[in-house]
Amino acid sequence: MNSNKEIRLEDGRVETIESIYQVYRDPLYRFVYRYSGDQQLSIDIVQDIFEKLIKKQQYSPEKGRFKTYLFQIAYNTMITKLKRRQKLRTLLPFLASERPTAISIEEKMSVQKAVQRLPEEQRAVILLTYYHDLSQKEIATILEVPIGTVKSRIHHAIKKLKEELEVDGDER
Repeated sequence: MNSNKEIRLEDGRVETIESIYQVYRDPLYRFVYRYSGDQQLSIDIVQDIFEKLIKKQQYSPEKGRFKTYLFQIAYNTMITKLKRRQKLRTLLPFLASERPTAISIEEKMSVQKAVQRLPEEQRAVILLTYYHDLSQKEIATILEVPIGTVKSRIHHAIKKLKEELEVDGDER
């Protein structure tokens, strides 16, 4: 963790990311875990929060307490990830199973093969969206295409995967 980065808090104190991490890591983890019941998701979200602070600190003491700011980031990140997870379960149910051990090797291989057979552009958006949990805006930046193109590619890729894997589109 880059402990050299500093943030000015609402009371005027300046703290390093490392010291902020030590103070807020556990409370943020407990909040996310109590909401989601998912240990790994909670760990990932806490890590994401501090990565966001390191990459692009947008906290301004005039806007309120720093703790509130951190919990807002945690809540928004968690909701986004939970929505993506639910969408993945709806579109490809056995790919995002609650119990990964319940997925047969044959099912995993058939999904993997189906994704590999997608056209290159569609495969890229599926992998970036569902395997790397990136937003459509981030994907558009990475692929250097408009966000509408990303949305279209996701739509067409999901449609092809549903057809190939014979997933009923009405399972919502």
